[in-house]
Amino acid sequence: MHFQLTDEQEMIRNAAREFAQSAIAPVAARYDESGRFPEETIRQAGELGFMGVEIPEAYGGAGLDSISFALVVEEISAADAAHGVIVSVNNTLYGAPLLDFGTEQQKKKFLQPVASGAVNGAYALTESQSGSDAAAMRSRARLSDDGSYYSINARKSWITSGPVARYIILFAKTGSTDNGARDISAFLIDTEEAGFARGKTEPKLGIRASATCEIELTDYRCPVENRIGEEGQGFRIAMQVLDAGRIGIAAQALGIAQAAYDAAVAWSRERKAFGSPIGSFQAIQGKIADMKTRIEAARLLVYKAAWHKMESRASGAKNTLHGSMAKLFASETAMFVANEALQIHGGMGFSKEMPLERYFRDAKITEIYEGTSEIQRIVIGRLETGLR
Repeated sequence: MHFQLTDEQEMIRNAAREFAQSAIAPVAARYDESGRFPEETIRQAGELGFMGVEIPEAYGGAGLDSISFALVVEEISAADAAHGVIVSVNNTLYGAPLLDFGTEQQKKKFLQPVASGAVNGAYALTESQSGSDAAAMRSRARLSDDGSYYSINARKSWITSGPVARYIILFAKTGSTDNGARDISAFLIDTEEAGFARGKTEPKLGIRASATCEIELTDYRCPVENRIGEEGQGFRIAMQVLDAGRIGIAAQALGIAQAAYDAAVAWSRERKAFGSPIGSFQAIQGKIADMKTRIEAARLLVYKAAWHKMESRASGAKNTLHGSMAKLFASETAMFVANEALQIHGGMGFSKEMPLERYFRDAKITEIYEGTSEIQRIVIGRLETGLR
């Protein structure tokens, strides 16, 4: 059993850290305040290969492994969680289904430009009435009489990178009767085609620079060749992709937790009370100990989930359990650490002059998207007991 990164993984982690701290950290607060999508730094991330870490070089990516992907998202999220989720979605929710289920033509047309960072990709599963219960979606895709295209009518919510995405993977029901998950299919949407419209941009609590919006399709014509996989295969695709996406969110949460922890340790050494650094007080040392222990436990879960993802891809097994455990624990660790770090900072932690309040706001979303903590516990419990 080895707890050591390879030379290549160390190199990619160092490259991601240098980029994140030099290019992203200095502008993170400004983008958070404005809520503007960080086009320049995301383009730079694409040039460095971070927008398609696991995508083969033939399709515009870096051709690296799953642990390298987790390291990239962790380091970028430590500088700014909004950048981290943009990178994660591009790699997993958009890139993974095309890599695993797309045709050669689809990979060249829709994957290559997104993996290289030339344009942005997004993933549209959630609707206003169907979040955790994805099978309850109302979006419909009806095959034309001549069988050449689907007419899609859909309204989707909470689309990360939606305001700027050129291509979107969208899920809609294709069956003539409502058979739930068995009717769902996946489609590639070109946002520059007629029938596509963007709705309101969400005014979010955290990760504000990761532009999020509603989208609406009205009689949108999607060529049959832009369907991913077979009809009725969409729900399986969506769930398999979320297994990968949860590792990305777990890595994002880990990065937030590490940043909050580092700030708390530095503050505990600098801040004095009653003539001594507050880090010398047992109450603060106890907080530091709990934070450090949880972060290291989360890191092991995240890296193991990434490793298991590679093993699963080779064997054809599922990675659901490990991804869910990593996402559950890392997200709750991020929230715990951000809260404790803010407490250690006292009144200054509550001020926008310090990054702690941003870490606190950003951490909360990791317990919600790509499967809430409640859903992760259901998934883990069902897998372990074999009962539904």
